[in-house]
Amino acid sequence: MLLEISSLMIPGMITEVIHMGERIITFSQALCEGVLEEMLRDERVITYGEDIAKQGGIFGAYKCLLGKVGDRIFDTPISEEVIYGSALGAAMAGMIPVVEFHFADFLFTGITAITNQIMKMRYMTGGQVSLPIVLRGPDGVAKSAAAQHSQSIETIFMHVPGIKVVVPSTPYDAKGLIKSSIRDPDPIIFFEHKALYKIRGPVPEEEYFIPLGKAHIKREGADVTVIATSRMVHEAVKAAEQLSKEGIEVEVVDLRTLVPWDRDTVIKSVKKTGRAVVAHETWRRAGWGAEIASTIYEELFDRLEAPIQRVGARNVPHPFSPPLEQFMIPKVEDIVDAVKRTL
Repeated sequence: MLLEISSLMIPGMITEVIHMGERIITFSQALCEGVLEEMLRDERVITYGEDIAKQGGIFGAYKCLLGKVGDRIFDTPISEEVIYGSALGAAMAGMIPVVEFHFADFLFTGITAITNQIMKMRYMTGGQVSLPIVLRGPDGVAKSAAAQHSQSIETIFMHVPGIKVVVPSTPYDAKGLIKSSIRDPDPIIFFEHKALYKIRGPVPEEEYFIPLGKAHIKREGADVTVIATSRMVHEAVKAAEQLSKEGIEVEVVDLRTLVPWDRDTVIKSVKKTGRAVVAHETWRRAGWGAEIASTIYEELFDRLEAPIQRVGARNVPHPFSPPLEQFMIPKVEDIVDAVKRTL
């Protein structure tokens, strides 16, 4: 894994050494490259959203598509219910829509199309229709984007059945997962943390895929397992390096997808360490970490050496004030404290 600090990143994110001879690109470039490859391979793949056809998206994640896929990339009016609803119709008509939601917060303004249509239609037709829909875009905290542009809301879509939830943390994962998502017959929500777009990492030039539902161990350790996604994977690795200096070896498991999530890798890791911490940026109250923790308790109650700890945001809307924002969101220090509580 390779990371580089950008202007959007949260203090405390890690930087690692670039290995010579590897192709190093940004998360944004890797994501765009994956979409472009799929659009050039299959003319059924289309992509649209707000402000993407002229400027490549609000964070420039689609710049590599401009001028290369013709009219299969286009802008839409500001009407999320129509944007998401049209993806359902396009998929049922045989297209493969990859739709940008601009900000994850705006998924709420089109929630009926998603939860009452996209997430239910394949089931309600008895599997007669395939719905290869990818709703993708930025989520998570940035620099004082305030309460309407900073939320991590992946738990909501993990809760309601009928859609897969993908949350990459590195450029390598972003490309491999977006390609797998576009080829999947089920609808998918693909969350890209704003603070990760400019991080850099090794991405092979040859084609590859990452299967949905397969976690990745970002760091091996024997004392405590930390389970995380997205930005919090980086915070967890930073916490692990800090704790290693105190003789505590932390294993960091990056789930990469929440639906489906990799129970086998998590259970195997916690069996080894006997202790677990679940860390996510979304609110701690009823966050997806509670589901992971509950499953670990059900499977490994007699193997746990300590209660599972959960790390998440405080249960308030995201404040604009930079000091309050830093107080509200989970950070490396919170993971360090949680690990020590398990010990």
